[in-house]
Amino acid sequence: MNRIPTPIRVDAQPARLNRLLRKYLHIFRIALIERLTYRSDFMLSSALRLLPMLTTILLWTSVYVGSGQTELNGFRLAEMIAYLLLVHISRMFSSMPGLANNIALDIREGNIKKYLIQPLDMLTYLMVYRVAHKIAYIVTSFVPYAILFILCRRYFDHIPDATTWIAYILSLLLAFLVGFYFEACIGMVGFWLLEVTSLLYIVNTLNYFVSGHMFPLDLLPDPWAELLKLLPFQYMAYFPAAVFLGKVQGESLWWGLAMESVWAIGLAALARLLFHMGLRRYSAYGG
Repeated sequence: MNRIPTPIRVDAQPARLNRLLRKYLHIFRIALIERLTYRSDFMLSSALRLLPMLTTILLWTSVYVGSGQTELNGFRLAEMIAYLLLVHISRMFSSMPGLANNIALDIREGNIKKYLIQPLDMLTYLMVYRVAHKIAYIVTSFVPYAILFILCRRYFDHIPDATTWIAYILSLLLAFLVGFYFEACIGMVGFWLLEVTSLLYIVNTLNYFVSGHMFPLDLLPDPWAELLKLLPFQYMAYFPAAVFLGKVQGESLWWGLAMESVWAIGLAALARLLFHMGLRRYSAYGG
């Protein structure tokens, strides 16, 4: 007897996608509520985080006065201060404090098995969680940053045009992806190393320098400046700030955004590859 073929439900895939979206939206809402529980603490920490800018402004003012020059590698004093202010915005998107350490800790303590026995993709879950935290952080720190930029408005010579604004926002969103997947890749090292604290310290210290957080990469002599601009680190601090200031324009601007996208995709693929490779040698006991 011929078996009657089972009818294929056309709406099965959209329904599955809908359930998946609802699941991660629920995770996003919970993470947002959790982060906003301590609003006053976040606002205070954000305000205190801005205090070192006063020291930075005084330091670079002394550098320019002591050198007797009004411009250093294309940066005037006002542009330098504006750059250092904008770097804080770049790092607001790209920095992922605790992400790599938490991934490595979950691997070491066996907590990563919760992602293996539940219908959750670890990287997607962590990204949704971080997006919620970033939104909460931006909302709670908006007032302190707004006050700071108003007080320092004399350091900004012009307001960017619409094209520059679009490119700047894109660079910040891509900076989030680059920063997230870079930290995730570092955390995946926990599959091979029992303790990654020292590695994280070294990587974060180097990242602070090579990303342009301390000063624009343009101040470095050739070939170091061009070499560091080939790496993904510049997109975590230097590149968005340079875009806003108009230091990157025309073909260089769109080429930079394209390369930032390539790095984001490449790091995402690397993070997933390391995760699947790590699972082959991962063992969890108890619980």
